[in-house]
Amino acid sequence: MNRYFIINKPYDMVSQFISPDKVHLLGELDYDFPEGTHAVGRLDNHSEGLLILTTNKKVTRLLFESDQPHKRTYLVMVGKIMSQEALEQLRSGVTIRIKGGVDYVTPPCDVQIVEKPANVGPRAHDLKEYLPRTWITITLTEGKFHQVRKMTAAVGHQTKRLIRISIEDLLLGDLQPGEVKEMDEATIFRLLKIGDNDI
Repeated sequence: MNRYFIINKPYDMVSQFISPDKVHLLGELDYDFPEGTHAVGRLDNHSEGLLILTTNKKVTRLLFESDQPHKRTYLVMVGKIMSQEALEQLRSGVTIRIKGGVDYVTPPCDVQIVEKPANVGPRAHDLKEYLPRTWITITLTEGKFHQVRKMTAAVGHQTKRLIRISIEDLLLGDLQPGEVKEMDEATIFRLLKIGDNDI
């Protein structure tokens, strides 16, 4: 029987259990994962937030490689105060450089200003309190390499912090960095909008 977990991936940890590099790995989390557990999709080591772990090898294909797009929402802290014009540019699509050195125009997406993000603790590498910053949410249905960081850079704002807070209706909620929560298959499939006929 397959098992399913969600975690709040901490900053400075890669989304894998084995790596030839000297990096922090998922196996360092205080949890006894069953053999064959792997991450569904990835967050780079500088990104935080919702990550699904499972023993079911089909879930990655269903979520991130299927014809049916699945929404992912990110809470993003950028340097400086973001103007309404920059917000509209992000919403309507910006040009970023993707694999192979190709220019790519991002499709329209939902971008919102967040005045006071909830459940976000401080981090040692955060911007100093007195420096201007803007928190936004960005909802995408695709995941090009470093897409969010490239999108904010395209409108003149460096991403300082990036936290995935949801995949479809599966929410990070108040899960703390490094915390693990096991979920049953029916619930996680319902929240991810994966049907039994997809398996």
